[in-house]
Amino acid sequence: MLITHDTRCALDAVINLLNTAPEGEAPNAPDTLTDLADLQEFVLRNDISDVGVLGEDDLAAVRALRARLSQVFAAKEDREAAELLNSLVASAGTTPQLTDHDGYDWHVHYFAPGASVADHLAADGGMALAFIVVAGERERLRHCEAPDCRHAFVDLSRNRSRRYCDSRTCGNRLHVAAYRARQRDAAG
Repeated sequence: MLITHDTRCALDAVINLLNTAPEGEAPNAPDTLTDLADLQEFVLRNDISDVGVLGEDDLAAVRALRARLSQVFAAKEDREAAELLNSLVASAGTTPQLTDHDGYDWHVHYFAPGASVADHLAADGGMALAFIVVAGERERLRHCEAPDCRHAFVDLSRNRSRRYCDSRTCGNRLHVAAYRARQRDAAG
């Protein structure tokens, strides 16, 4: 599956936004998007450009967007995901524009000039997710299979076999636990 640089950046921002929410099966997982400082850090970490001065309205809108994006990942079928994405992208007031900034070749931004950070994320992130649906690859939108982690991720492996949000943490932790259990069973 060919994913352009700007689509990958938008997907990464969607994943990072989703993963700021408390995890459903991890009762002590904190919400890491609770104030303007958290939002500013998110914007900087994801290199989201042209968002202006952030305010409380932006925080509320991004948190609401996070819930809507979560529904796309939870959709049971493509039609449901498509309806959610159509609504999301339409509400962002998309205005596709070709741009070549910050050393990147030509690519498309879907958000309108001067858009809020939530509309920026909804337009670019919604379109990136739409490309996944159009390609017939919605099963790549996953949640970590580790029992104590429900982080979202996009499985970009060739054979669609990725099971954990991060193989070095969740995957490795579960493999070590399975190995130790086998060792205990073998010992007696």
